[in-house]
Amino acid sequence: MSVPPSDLEKPAPQEEPAPESMPWHPSQYPDGGLQAWLVVAGAFCCLFCSFGWINCIGMFQSFYETHQLQEYSASEISWIASLELFIMFSVGPIIGRIYDRQGPRYLLLFGTFMHVFGLMMASLGTEYYQILLAQGVCSSIGISCLFTPATYSTLTWFHRRRGLAIGIVAAGSSLGGVLFPIMFDHLITDVGFAWAIRIAAFLILAMLIFGNLTVRSRIKPFPKNLRLIDYLKPLRERVYLLTSIGSFVFYLGMFLPINYIQVQATAYGMRPDLGNYLIPILNAASLFGRIFPGWLGDRMGNYNAQILMSVFSGTLSLALWIPAKDNALVIVFAALYGFGSGAFVALLPAMIAQISDIKEIGTRTGVEFAIMSVAALVSNPIGGALIRYDPVDFSRLQIFCGTVLLGGAFFFALARMALAGPGLVQKV
Repeated sequence: MSVPPSDLEKPAPQEEPAPESMPWHPSQYPDGGLQAWLVVAGAFCCLFCSFGWINCIGMFQSFYETHQLQEYSASEISWIASLELFIMFSVGPIIGRIYDRQGPRYLLLFGTFMHVFGLMMASLGTEYYQILLAQGVCSSIGISCLFTPATYSTLTWFHRRRGLAIGIVAAGSSLGGVLFPIMFDHLITDVGFAWAIRIAAFLILAMLIFGNLTVRSRIKPFPKNLRLIDYLKPLRERVYLLTSIGSFVFYLGMFLPINYIQVQATAYGMRPDLGNYLIPILNAASLFGRIFPGWLGDRMGNYNAQILMSVFSGTLSLALWIPAKDNALVIVFAALYGFGSGAFVALLPAMIAQISDIKEIGTRTGVEFAIMSVAALVSNPIGGALIRYDPVDFSRLQIFCGTVLLGGAFFFALARMALAGPGLVQKV
């Protein structure tokens, strides 16, 4: 039997050689297997307990304003949540360097202790400085030691399905943001605030034990000396710099609806028992907003998906949040905004991994988080200062939020163009 000439002309398929600068070539990623999905499950628990707790800051803002810290202004109280966000991200370069040198094990152990210990101390706090130190400092240091290693470790196990894997992990933070507020709403009534915090701390401890046992990096640690230039070098890359600016600007507005929607809704007449479910509704929608855009990013490109969802979130804040003064519109906005903004958390690590050598993922993602931490620190106090309480008016806050979200989308678009040009159909 003769072989068709067309088949003889075809060269034998060859695997793309791995560049020397990246010994872990994408073709070597398992993209599945029991170990990889156990890492995803453990990282899911870590984000449930860390970022999921951060997603409840709107509940604490509302509670503190009417209970322990009622003599303080909304802007002053919001510094607790802002400090949590700032510390969680600002220590990213340090956490990233430790991760690159030692792996995730010791970070996860230390983070588990600090987070649980901080919550236990917060349950005893009655003064502003006590709550600020326990919840704003101690617990948030632990959260950073949980959130970042869990995310980095997941990135090392996937390539083709990286967006989906990170989306599933990030969904843990959404589920935490759903369950914690509902749990608190019932526990505070039954056992009081202090024991509500302690019960949550015990739940977190149980889940983090599983996370400590399952989260592993696929890449062995490679100790190397710490140099300042390692932190500055990524910022000399145009794509990385524009991505970082976009993340900073977007983060200025991302948490404003999460932190103030419950305050706004009750100020406009929503019953407190219904208002307590706004944050769970927002985070429940964010659960799908993290998995679906991650899946979408694997197919149309992470940058393309991020731009699309960022424009959606910014437009939603301007077009729907401003006129949302009755219960139905506020609930609809909470659900849609949760879906739109959730994509940012799921897609950003995949975007950084896309433009980075995987062996430097800890340092490069840490620098990104440190830049975002400044926005996290000032965002909520700016929002509190923009609210007019006599008469109650949230429009300036809402306009600021929508504007900076669209500004973030603009810089993501510039980063995409710097990476692949202006073509709209290219997967980036």
